[in-house]
Amino acid sequence: MKTSRLFEITTILLNKGTITAKELADRFGVSTRTIYRDIDVLSEAGVPVYMNKGKGGGIYLLENYAINRTLISSQESESLLLAIRTLQATQYPELDRVLEKLGAIFKDSSSQDWVEVDFSPWGSAANGKNKFNDIRQALMQRKVIRFQYVNAEGQKSCRHAEPEKLIFKDNAWYLVAFCRQRQEHRTFRISRLKKLEILPETFETKRPSGQHRKAKDFSQPLVSLKLRFQPKALNRIYDYFDDSYITPNEDGSFTVKVALPEGEWIYGYILSFGSLVEVLEPEHVRRAIVERMRQALNIYNP
Repeated sequence: MKTSRLFEITTILLNKGTITAKELADRFGVSTRTIYRDIDVLSEAGVPVYMNKGKGGGIYLLENYAINRTLISSQESESLLLAIRTLQATQYPELDRVLEKLGAIFKDSSSQDWVEVDFSPWGSAANGKNKFNDIRQALMQRKVIRFQYVNAEGQKSCRHAEPEKLIFKDNAWYLVAFCRQRQEHRTFRISRLKKLEILPETFETKRPSGQHRKAKDFSQPLVSLKLRFQPKALNRIYDYFDDSYITPNEDGSFTVKVALPEGEWIYGYILSFGSLVEVLEPEHVRRAIVERMRQALNIYNP
């Protein structure tokens, strides 16, 4: 506990610059005397921490001080490396150098090799793998981007947008940006974003106002589904649903009750199971699946 508090005190000082002993004592639920003892321990460990008493005084670190590796436990270092390794999957080239430096600090390069994260889908082309780096560059430099996009209705368009945020949700990456064509904040699924270009034009970040439609908040209306899956679909069921949603039936099939955002994507998802799934409820979703199956049959049996 004490070691954790010492590390957190150091990071607070690195972020805030100066803080009083009382503020630290209130934060950790200890006495100011304990904080003073902690400062002495940090000083004896070689951390250049100083105190000024009186009005306007406080505790602060020597300017340009960096954290010594002895203050970070092996478990904390592995957690930090895992977080950066996960970010590395977004194709940020600078993270390779960050990982190399952290490995040197922690003196345990083997801990970097126990996990590999790759968010890119199978068969991704080079353009797809560079997408995150290009969007990240545009975000950091506040540069306008141009790209081709296909929306959920299958409509293709060319967009000019001001990127603001990357979101990872439900196994997919999304970009929140101000779309100049629509004059609104929109959320774009990155897998549908093609031929991305960074333009030289810069922009000032806009805040959504009442007249703008809000970017997708992933809290769209839900539909309560009751689905019956055949035994062969069990592996895919476990890919998407928690055990609490799955009920085994006497005939070996499985019933899944779940609430999901309604839209064309959910019909495509259900149809991807072919004959291994049946929609039991609600009736309008069942009819929608039947109609799409009928349309597919018309292609093969005109």
